[in-house]
Amino acid sequence: MTGQSYTVGDVEPTASRPHMPGYGIVGPAEGTGLLPWSWAVDRLERSHDFWLATVSPEHRPHVTPVWGVWNDGGLWFSCSRQSRKARNLATNPVVVATTDDPANPVILDGPAAQVQDRDLIAAFAEWADTKYRTNYGVDFYAHPNNACFRIHVASAFGLSGDDFTGSPTRWTFPD
Repeated sequence: MTGQSYTVGDVEPTASRPHMPGYGIVGPAEGTGLLPWSWAVDRLERSHDFWLATVSPEHRPHVTPVWGVWNDGGLWFSCSRQSRKARNLATNPVVVATTDDPANPVILDGPAAQVQDRDLIAAFAEWADTKYRTNYGVDFYAHPNNACFRIHVASAFGLSGDDFTGSPTRWTFPD
């Protein structure tokens, strides 16, 4: 993909070691040390699918796989307006999304905003069609029965399976 950003907006995230009592996690200078944000972006760009967690109006979690594209500092995805995830997002926009590799995960946290601008939907359609080798085009994604979303990342977490205790990294972004 082209146009990928290692920042969210124009802001480079702050990396820190997450507090993980009971897991033997070492200090930020031990093990491989803190992972660079570029490590996370690489995995976000390469993930074929993402697991998306939303919360229902009854406060029940809902997890589902989605096709998604990391671009312009956010995770973009689409779904039917009638889907459980879209209905959940209509009442509570906060989501968690994770890459499809459980050994080297990147987990994103933040609100998902519906994208309504046709030019932005057209950009997403191009990115998705390129990534998934499809030809849905903007008319599919901009159809009234469909909804496109972009997750605005507030924080992210990642770890390398090769260094479970020395690599866990949390990235945070200013408000």
